[in-house]
Amino acid sequence: MDHSSDAMLPLETLRAFDAAARTGSFSAAAEKLNLTHGAVSRQIAKLEDWLGLKVFDRGARGVSLTIEGNRLHLRTTEAFALISSNSDRWIEPRGTAVVRLTSIPSVSGLWLMPRMAALENNPSKLRIVLDVDIRQADLADEGIDLSIRCGRGRIPGRVSVQLFEEHVFPVASPDLAKEIGRGDPARMLKFPLINDSDASAWRAWLAAQDIDYRPRPQDRRFEDYNLVLDAATHGLGIALARPPMTEHQLKSGRIVAVDDRMVLSPISYWLDRPMGRPRAAAAELARRIALQAGLAAEKIEDFIVAEQ
Repeated sequence: MDHSSDAMLPLETLRAFDAAARTGSFSAAAEKLNLTHGAVSRQIAKLEDWLGLKVFDRGARGVSLTIEGNRLHLRTTEAFALISSNSDRWIEPRGTAVVRLTSIPSVSGLWLMPRMAALENNPSKLRIVLDVDIRQADLADEGIDLSIRCGRGRIPGRVSVQLFEEHVFPVASPDLAKEIGRGDPARMLKFPLINDSDASAWRAWLAAQDIDYRPRPQDRRFEDYNLVLDAATHGLGIALARPPMTEHQLKSGRIVAVDDRMVLSPISYWLDRPMGRPRAAAAELARRIALQAGLAAEKIEDFIVAEQ
């Protein structure tokens, strides 16, 4: 196999190989790395596909290195030792109570962080390794237990449950709010409107007021909702509050409502996990997230036991 033009193998793939080589078992490697058996198996398959050769002989009692695999393991052992002795990189915690959770920056900062202590410590202790991800990664291949995302529905290849919806309403800085005043919703169009990744939320809110909206040159767009709120706080225009993401900003007075009319956003929040049976710690964290989101207990239990 000619892989000279392929991207370099990710470190996670070599870590899975190293753990399997040391333990002689994909299951033992999965336990050591806090991954599922399937995740380790896929990483090894990726490695063998990239190399174009087998690195393990599979047997009923585990796996053993091939000649080529043994040569590779000698090199990776040296490489990991070199990295360990010459790097200040952060070493992620591992163990049965460690759960890898991923989300986009705005959800991580505005919804997860205020709840992190409760999610980790109530009632027993969990350790959350939070990965901020702006792409829709393959959860199983990346070794991720759970994901919280904004979206319009389920994603194929994942088990998903809707956590909550959001009812949006216009907000602005206190100074700009005085200028905007109260009254006809069409008054909003006299000011710049601040959008996030797309204009769907503003379009939905204005459509409910019988106003057709298309983004204009004076309007602004920021990919991350944290920046949307910062722009509104600094008086750059009118944003849409997205409860419960904005509860702390509203309580602090950094932004204030400029209209009380609420509209259901086309975007909602979803909890995802890879296919297969989740680890016990991941299932427990899913229950705690559901509790914080106000999701019914029977729905989260269906999510935990679902096959697809």
